[in-house]
Amino acid sequence: MMDLSALAAAIDARGRVVRIVLADVRGSAPRAAGTSMLVWADGLAGTIGGGRLELEAIRHARDMLDQNAPPARVEKLALGPTLNQCCGGAVVLVLEWFDAARFRAIDTSFAGIWARRVSGTQDIPAPMQRACARTANGDTPLRIMLQSGWMAESLWQAHQQVVIYGAGHVGRALAGVLHGLQQYDVLVSDVRKDELAQLPQTIARTDAISSDVLTGADDTAAHYIMTPEHDHDLELCHHLLGRDFAFAGLIGSATKWARFRTRLAALGHATARIDRITCPIGDPTLGKHPQAIAVGAAAQLLLTRKPLPAMTKETA
Repeated sequence: MMDLSALAAAIDARGRVVRIVLADVRGSAPRAAGTSMLVWADGLAGTIGGGRLELEAIRHARDMLDQNAPPARVEKLALGPTLNQCCGGAVVLVLEWFDAARFRAIDTSFAGIWARRVSGTQDIPAPMQRACARTANGDTPLRIMLQSGWMAESLWQAHQQVVIYGAGHVGRALAGVLHGLQQYDVLVSDVRKDELAQLPQTIARTDAISSDVLTGADDTAAHYIMTPEHDHDLELCHHLLGRDFAFAGLIGSATKWARFRTRLAALGHATARIDRITCPIGDPTLGKHPQAIAVGAAAQLLLTRKPLPAMTKETA
């Protein structure tokens, strides 16, 4: 996927930058099609797999930083014969330079997709146009396409907020796993400052009252309720069912959830609404160690994640 936000930030900080993307991969290669990196005069961000392939790509990118370079360049490389890499496959690289003016000209006529000509003079091919339309309508996801001199990519989706109520062993473990996935913005809520202090410094945290944190969360947020007190868990479930959310997980046993269901129904919540809370969370076959619960819960969230509005130039 193309991350317009990262590209915009690089342009703001560096001026002219070149984006390199593995547009097509045949056989064995260091990274999959769609992998990209950014290169500027004195630095870079990301990787397309390292080795001679990346060194050659960076060299071509630096050549394109010259003001007279064409806007796009397509390179076809055989990893074995040409670059003496063990992978033995073949790749097609597309390199494009961007400055502020070219970034503003990005055309996202198809919702969540950027299709553009990278070589030649042909109009967009009909199969690509149909694939983009299907994806824009929400029918099928679009993998990167390179066809008849045109390339189409899905745009990186907006990050989903994840709020974890409770910074105990499982809460900290789950925060660590989800924080490592770039599609999530993790916030840990706990009034116990000593528990929050055990989180890595890079993870956002708050000691504000949990119900206030819940009220201020995004409508598309995922919520994990795992405080040390069952009554507090129930209170948060009650508040959560009164608002919009994308996913809700409650830590606990089947027995705890049966009791909660009865009490939530008594508080006036419909069965269909209560069913939106997942309890227990994770995969019980992985065990009860905090890290095992966290891995199972993270996998569960990844599998149930719904598409969010695509990143646009206005939100980048």
